[in-house]
Amino acid sequence: MTKVNIGLDAELVVEVMVLAGIGNPQDAVEAVVRDYIARGHRTEARVAGRDEPRNTGEIVPPEPPQG
Repeated sequence: MTKVNIGLDAELVVEVMVLAGIGNPQDAVEAVVRDYIARGHRTEARVAGRDEPRNTGEIVPPEPPQG
């Protein structure tokens, strides 16, 4: 996999490290980015799953609110 080097504000990286509980700055930022991407894929899957019954004409009960 190709690597990319970017510059980030040190305070931002330290906060990510603390919140993620990861001592290595690069690993901490990578974990946050991977989580962000995974959440996006899960959201896409949920939206597609909810829209599918509309396309097929099936009735789907509403989902409880997420909290």
